[in-house]
Amino acid sequence: MPNLDRQCSQCRRAKEKLFLKGDKCAGPKCPLLKRNYAPGQHGPTSKMRKLSGYGKQLKEKQEAKRIYGLRERQFANYVAEASSKTGDTGKFLLQYLESRLDNVVFRMGLAKSRALARQLVNHGHITVNGKKVDIPSYRVRVGEVVALPSKATKKKYFENMTETLSKVEAPSWLGVDAKAVSAKILNTPSVGSIPFSAKAIIEFYSR
Repeated sequence: MPNLDRQCSQCRRAKEKLFLKGDKCAGPKCPLLKRNYAPGQHGPTSKMRKLSGYGKQLKEKQEAKRIYGLRERQFANYVAEASSKTGDTGKFLLQYLESRLDNVVFRMGLAKSRALARQLVNHGHITVNGKKVDIPSYRVRVGEVVALPSKATKKKYFENMTETLSKVEAPSWLGVDAKAVSAKILNTPSVGSIPFSAKAIIEFYSR
């Protein structure tokens, strides 16, 4: 079952910003700034419990699922695929998550959140190497170009998108061309700073 918690409540439960609502998360209206405690009537007065090893691993897994907006089966499949390879399993897991088309659309700045990026892909507004791809989980490859087709730039949401992309701090593996409203996958995705532990997640599924 999908997580039906309100997006802001998920951040409060995690006690850190998961950036699920774009500009609201970065602005002064972020609920976490005023209510930095778990949601619910006992949130303000609840005592911090010391999590067990299992509890910590579960927390990391839930946090990663919320960030990428994945169901349990989808996430478990990524972990299983990463675990089947020889090498750093946590690194492989992160590569698979970051290689998702909806994540690339978010990273390049076409959408302010992964949820909105997923909608853009579902509605057929995104192309890969010039061909429309409407599958959010599509895994981009090195050398492929993710772009906004010219006819889509006429829509109101995409007004001033060139200016928007010129201000985006995209990861090093993603080459953003603001003028062309596109991004090329330069290298295998890597994440320098992530808010969860991939190692703890792998250990959770290895139990």
